[in-house]
Amino acid sequence: MGAHDDDMHDRAKRIAWLDFPAIEKAKVLIVGAGAIGNETLKNLALAGYRNITIVDMDHVVKSNLSRCVLFTQLDAGEKRLKAEVAAERIRVMAPEMRVAFHTSRIQEMGDDFIRGHDIVLGCLDNLETRLHVNAHCYAAKVPYIDAATDGFVGKVLAVSPPGACLECGTNRTHSKIIQMRFSCTGADVSFHAPKMAAEITTTSVVAAVQVREALKFTSGRREAVISNMFYYNGLKNVSDILEVPLNPSCPNHLSS
Repeated sequence: MGAHDDDMHDRAKRIAWLDFPAIEKAKVLIVGAGAIGNETLKNLALAGYRNITIVDMDHVVKSNLSRCVLFTQLDAGEKRLKAEVAAERIRVMAPEMRVAFHTSRIQEMGDDFIRGHDIVLGCLDNLETRLHVNAHCYAAKVPYIDAATDGFVGKVLAVSPPGACLECGTNRTHSKIIQMRFSCTGADVSFHAPKMAAEITTTSVVAAVQVREALKFTSGRREAVISNMFYYNGLKNVSDILEVPLNPSCPNHLSS
């Protein structure tokens, strides 16, 4: 036991390239406070980030509890808002943390909202919102780290201009899903997106990679950031880097 054990981040500070003044100063936006969002927020709080904004419009339900370390049975019973609960719980982990939260859709926030942050982490479960965040981050030149899971499969994509973005990697199937969502409007028509399979171990792996890439961005180690897509298959216990080539016809690149 010694003075070094009184510093919460002593062991991490032994990694020479981690820039703790920059980590503590960085303004981080988390979009989505569900399964991935819970793990990502927990990791950010313990990693030393101190300025976090959370955006999520949903309520806590019982099916969240198997993957969400920040939520409780009582939260689900009271149908509390995810963003509010998550902000409350990570303040317990790091009392000095400054946390803001918004219980609305990210699409409803002002055009300059994303520009007010140094890095954005997407923890979302639908493609429409992920592409919205991706486009606004790219236009604002704010690094965006997108994470997603489906059962035992997960992926992380770090987006930073002038490189490829999330939309560069979409295909016709993705476009069809988005068109269906937008076209199914009206009182007598609805579009039902199926719930994705999810479990905690894959969520934990993907969220860990997402925050590790954030640490690289924040600490000025951009050359070490994933340049393509990190792909993880938990069933086979393998991971790989899959190329996401820049699409010159992508609207984000045409407008940049």
